[in-house]
Amino acid sequence: MKNPTLLSELHKRVGSPSSETVQSLRLLKAFVRLGPRQRFEVIELVERLANHELPSSDQPLS
Repeated sequence: MKNPTLLSELHKRVGSPSSETVQSLRLLKAFVRLGPRQRFEVIELVERLANHELPSSDQPLS
């Protein structure tokens, strides 16, 4: 957001975002920049970690 007036108005209305929100947006931005195959690998890794299954060392991420 380059417009300082718009930015200050938004800040007055909603306040400052939490650091967790900022980090989430950064991760989302990075995820969107990945190619389809890499996105699939990230989703697969997160699902395995959520199920407490660690990836074996013979399965490269890329």
